[in-house]
Amino acid sequence: MRGGGLGFHLTGASLAVLFLFPLGWSAFSSFRGQSGSGQSEGFGFGNYTRMAGYGEGLPTYLGNSLAVSAMTVTGTLAVSALGGYAFARFSFPGKDLLFLATLAILMVPYATILIPLYVLLGHLGLQDTLVGLSLVLIMFQLPFAVFMMRNSFEAVPRELEEAALVDGCTTFTALLRVLLHAVRPGLITVGLFAFLASWNDFFAPLILINDASKFTLPVATVSMRQRTFGAIDYGALEAGVMVMALPCLVLFLILQRHYVRGFMSGALRG
Repeated sequence: MRGGGLGFHLTGASLAVLFLFPLGWSAFSSFRGQSGSGQSEGFGFGNYTRMAGYGEGLPTYLGNSLAVSAMTVTGTLAVSALGGYAFARFSFPGKDLLFLATLAILMVPYATILIPLYVLLGHLGLQDTLVGLSLVLIMFQLPFAVFMMRNSFEAVPRELEEAALVDGCTTFTALLRVLLHAVRPGLITVGLFAFLASWNDFFAPLILINDASKFTLPVATVSMRQRTFGAIDYGALEAGVMVMALPCLVLFLILQRHYVRGFMSGALRG
């Protein structure tokens, strides 16, 4: 037992070091002085200062990323909660086929349909807008989110909903007042996945956004280059990586308990 426990802890520690090393190295490099960067020698915040003043400025890119992430999380939660509830509680013709078709979207590489989506957004008047980008990201998140929410609702006893209906609630008010509270871990899990995907996505904003003032943080970070011979300012890049990683790390640590509970309470059932 002791040998098995020791092996378990050594394996866990090794994996932790393996996964945390790139993040630790980026943090170290973002403060370290490098030739041709904002911090030429020693350690300091020169790279962060250069990164903050790049292009339209860090507040603009950060605001764009926050806006896209907020719209993506809100839209994904609203649609997946309603869709998951419908698949879990109602019977209608073609239900299983429709659910399989929804899951089948996961097998389509999203990069292959970005150009048609770009053309479609042009017809809708949403081309080169943060709203259009958010709608595309919501669409990519929905198959997994609907699957998660359907299984979360299925894990809730039907007697709980029936009790609410007996007390005078309609189906919709029972969903809002009772069932959403029961599936809160699943909602948090879906929301966290949607936030991480939208916050870190690079390819969709690169294709769908042309206006530099609407760039999200990943696109702005990758485009940080010196004007001389196209040399890359690695110090500013590492600073940008840390600015992108910090909100994800903090949010995951805060919601970790709910995230794990979301999986354990039926999110992967079925």
